[in-house]
Amino acid sequence: MTKISIKNIKGESIKDVTLESKIWNIETNDDALKKMIRLQLDSMRQGTRKTKNRSEVSGGGRKPWKQKGTGRARQGSIRATQWRGGGIPLGVGPRDYSFKINRKERVLALKTALTYKAKEKALVVIDNIKLNTLKTSEVTKILETLKLSGKILFVTKDENENFYMATRNLGNVLVLMPDEINCYDIVNADTLVVEEEALKEIEEVLK
Repeated sequence: MTKISIKNIKGESIKDVTLESKIWNIETNDDALKKMIRLQLDSMRQGTRKTKNRSEVSGGGRKPWKQKGTGRARQGSIRATQWRGGGIPLGVGPRDYSFKINRKERVLALKTALTYKAKEKALVVIDNIKLNTLKTSEVTKILETLKLSGKILFVTKDENENFYMATRNLGNVLVLMPDEINCYDIVNADTLVVEEEALKEIEEVLK
């Protein structure tokens, strides 16, 4: 069992909480984590590459010259593949790069990502991070108080609109809800900051 201090937005430790070892201290599986991250990145690829075959290029509705008597090779269309501007033979088409992995492997990958954050001491638990204003300066003060730098992922219990709006101008801060957390965003962040109630929800779903 691993204990971690819960802090307030002033950076003061107010109490301790015991992390669920089946989530935050498992035997990590790098293969599952790598596979899940690749799935996320591949699913974002558009795959809109496309070349036109001879049925898709314009023109070529008649023979360029008659079949016999010209001394030249017979041709059926100026849009045949050997002509400049003609169709591309065996060209590429749209492709879907996404693939599927089973639910158990997805959960294992997510637990692995969370375990790494806990072991690297890159996990911060805060009682709540509700703001009364939309000012980015308020968030900046919180980051300075908590001594947070680099890429930061905040996980909030509810749709914390004020906090979300206040962080939009900060390129190094991402705000998600517990049901939105994913391996890529967790691994990509230098620090994972979780609201106390969000922590309970994550453990309830994954245990």
